[in-house]
Amino acid sequence: MSLKIVSPESLGQALRAERKKKGLTQKSVGTSVGIEQHTISKIENGNPGAELGTLFRVLAALDLELVVLPRIKPMDKSKGDVW
Repeated sequence: MSLKIVSPESLGQALRAERKKKGLTQKSVGTSVGIEQHTISKIENGNPGAELGTLFRVLAALDLELVVLPRIKPMDKSKGDVW
């Protein structure tokens, strides 16, 4: 799975999709990393207040990793960019 994450909402959607693909419940993911089910629900619903440490624990529980890449800017014909 390789997705472009641009917001807390898109991160939550990606985590939910991966959790469901693996046949896991919010409760089982939470229990595996010491987080309450309602916290998993908040993350999956795009709550921007999740702590980074919590997000990394959830990523680990789902066997996912975070990769940061430079943003690719679209080309602009008006500036003479070549397509």
